[in-house]
Amino acid sequence: MRSVLRLISLLVLCLSAQPALALPAPMSEAELLEKSDLVALVRVLSVTCTSVTKDDKTGEDLPGYLAKLEVIEVKKGDVKPGEEVLVTFRAIPKGMLGPWTVYYYPGEEVWTHLMLRSGGVTYASTWWNAKGEPVKPPETTDLPTKVGESVVMKGTP
Repeated sequence: MRSVLRLISLLVLCLSAQPALALPAPMSEAELLEKSDLVALVRVLSVTCTSVTKDDKTGEDLPGYLAKLEVIEVKKGDVKPGEEVLVTFRAIPKGMLGPWTVYYYPGEEVWTHLMLRSGGVTYASTWWNAKGEPVKPPETTDLPTKVGESVVMKGTP
């Protein structure tokens, strides 16, 4: 009887096992530094919704964003303090495993690692752990959801 229960338990475990969706490992600070074109302390001046697309799997409307960042201090890169850079990012479906995208919020000051996109006009986060903990917290984490809408930093630096 005991061996039958073990066999049934093993069978249930095997049948219920599903492939795990694992979050890729974070990059080390050294990897992030090596793969990034710009490593800087930035202030997020604004975030604008530039597109909304429907997710194929969930049907959820997912905004695409353009954040305007003011560079405060530079560890790596050709950008000078006081200059502005543009960073693109996209929302991910709610409930999706892992922080697959890096969000930027108005008013926050944060160290980030960025790669220049092809064409050389905008940047993207180097990896999902490319953004550190905020040095200064954001004024809001509410982002626009309609194309053309912007959320702008209200406070003063």
